[in-house]
Amino acid sequence: MSSPSSEHDVTFSGERPGRGDGFAYDEARHLSAYLYASQRAAGLDVLDAGCGEGFGTEMLAGSARRVLGIDYSDGAIASAQRAYQIPNLEFRQLDVYDLAGLNLQFDVVTNFQVIEHLPDPPRFLAAIRAALKPDGVLILTTPNRLTSTSENPYHLREYTAEELETVLRPIFGRVDLYGMMGNEKVQEFERERARQVQRLLRLDPLGLRHRLPAGLVRFAFGRLSVLVRRRVAGSAAETQTIVPSDFSVTEARRDDALDLVALCRP
Repeated sequence: MSSPSSEHDVTFSGERPGRGDGFAYDEARHLSAYLYASQRAAGLDVLDAGCGEGFGTEMLAGSARRVLGIDYSDGAIASAQRAYQIPNLEFRQLDVYDLAGLNLQFDVVTNFQVIEHLPDPPRFLAAIRAALKPDGVLILTTPNRLTSTSENPYHLREYTAEELETVLRPIFGRVDLYGMMGNEKVQEFERERARQVQRLLRLDPLGLRHRLPAGLVRFAFGRLSVLVRRRVAGSAAETQTIVPSDFSVTEARRDDALDLVALCRP
């Protein structure tokens, strides 16, 4: 039976998607957005804003004409550059606010699981819009607050569809909001994860965690995230075989969506 490895016990912080043994769900959910975007990026110029270690960005390069992945983390970019050396794929350590200096515009910009971390989303989104061609599209995902099963100390704000639309509409001429859904295997993982999270939260009935230093809360979050996944693996072993195709985007607003998916045009 698969479970998170000792390496993840040490290194997984919860800030970026987990990968490898025990993290099939996390990796598949992250890559499902890239799978959706890659089908819309064939033959086009693509910017992956907030590319992290690049394992999703590589998927875009399989169909796009050219892909540039940027991230503020020099460590993440160095890792991506080592791992993925493809002629039509480039990684740069770059703050999104410095995009204008590149003097480039893109047909597609992807921005997955980033906006929930940002203190000033409108400024960030305006920089993204400026990097789009007049007929380009931003494909953005973020967790749906209505279906989140745990508190993530790295998230400054999670959104409902209506709240996200309120942020996006002043900046983009057209906004379509969809939902990332999961099949029964995914739903079983979510049910079991919610049950395990509630078991842990019952150990803190007074909410003392909210009074702890932020660094300590983040440290505990990473360790408890691994513990939860280990328990889910023990209770629902079939969830360890989840793959990106177990998720799908429905082109309609759904309160029960796992992630909100926004397609934004200038």
